[in-house]
This record gives sequence, C-alpha cells and structure tokens, in this order.
Amino acid sequence: MYDVSTRKRALTLVEQGRSLNSVSRETGISRSAIRSWQSRLHPLPRMDTPLPGPPADRISYAYLLGLYLGDGCISAHTRGKGYYLRVACADAWPGLIAACEAAMSAVNPAHNAYRVQAQGYTSVVGYYPHWPALFPQHGPGKKHERAIVLEGWQQEIVDAHPWEFVRGLIHSDGCRITNWTTRVVAGERKRYEYPRYFFTNVSDDIRRLYTGTLDKLGVAWTHCTRHGNAFNISVARRADVALMDAHVGPKY
Repeated sequence: MYDVSTRKRALTLVEQGRSLNSVSRETGISRSAIRSWQSRLHPLPRMDTPLPGPPADRISYAYLLGLYLGDGCISAHTRGKGYYLRVACADAWPGLIAACEAAMSAVNPAHNAYRVQAQGYTSVVGYYPHWPALFPQHGPGKKHERAIVLEGWQQEIVDAHPWEFVRGLIHSDGCRITNWTTRVVAGERKRYEYPRYFFTNVSDDIRRLYTGTLDKLGVAWTHCTRHGNAFNISVARRADVALMDAHVGPKY
C-alpha cells in the first residue's frame, strides 16, 4: 500500500537515529510496517548497475557538484547495497531546495531524489549504487582534511558551465549581502550601501576551485581574513557584482 519513495523516506528517518514512534507519527505509517521493512531489503535499484560515465545532463551536474562540495556528503547504505547522496539545504531557501532536488534527479541515473526534513534544514537525498564514481571527491573524513581535486572530465564540465558551478558553490557556502559605509560629502556624513558576494569554506582546495573559476570568468575577488584565517572570498566591485547577479543571484 506504500510506494517505494514513501518506504525509503521512512527508513531514511530511522537510519538517522529517529525512533519508530516519532517516524510513525510524522509519516502516518504504522510501526509494524516500518519494522517489517527493516527486516528485509526495501526495493532499491539493483547493484549490478554498470559504472556510469560522465553525466548526460552536464548543466545540472555542474550545479550539483558545487552544492556537493559545499554541503553534500555520500554515505554507504547500512546493508552495504549502495550509496546515498545527501545535500543539506536550509529551510529558509525553498527555491534552493527545489533546484537541488531537480538537479539531483537529473544527474542520478536512477532518476530518484526526495526530501527528508530535519530540525532547521532539509536533506535532499538520492540513492544510487555508484555515487562515488560520479563524485570521486568522496572519501573518509572531512573535505577540508583531504585533497579535493577535480577529475579531467569534471573539469571539462566546469569549464563548459562555469556559472552553474559557481552558482552551486554560492548556494551552498555563499551569500549575497548588502554592506554599508558612511562618507563625509560637502561637510555632511552620508550613508552608502553596496552589495557583495561572500563565499566561505575552510578547504583550501575548494576555495581555489571557486576562485580559479572566477578568474576564468574575469570576476575580480579578494580574500577577507578574519581571526587570521582567510576562509572568506569577497566579490565587491560593482561590475563583478552585476555579473554575479546576472548568473547567480541571491538565494531564494
């Protein structure tokens, strides 16, 4: 009586440490049904799916790659039958959640993506046996503690669709804000406001991927060091902000 996506959502909640009671209350599914799904393999794509080549939808992949490098992770299925790709999206940006879900569904050869609600954020999740082949940056530990280098075919996609890659990075670990300052003009102090883009990531490699792509696009950027750490990249020059607005825009 329940479709595959409903079963997967319930089981994913349980895998995240939720009790059967809380999952049952949230989903309306009985505890006995959820328990029975746990006792056997729930329907998932077969493991003999061939290793994928570069994704056909390269635009969606460039965007999803940016999201993954910022807020994504890949984890093995608890029964060792494949992998889940998860991208954490703040609930404050429903348009971003929808864009992430659409991109993941387009890139996933199994064409599945669904949402799992958590406290304060939504995880967009997709199951596929070979996610590590599509995102070879996957590995043990935190991203900033290991080397993050694009494969040749990934760099080709980023070079072909640089703005989608930058958009994914900004939508994950960036923002568009309005700064202000005051100046004395003709003896009168006036307030001036100006927009700027920030990107913040503790991984040197991921920041270099971002700034290297901006360099190729002709967008000027600067380091903003805080507490001795240059984790923040700023784009503030008017012409460059206008370019970012045309191709990226604020989160929504």
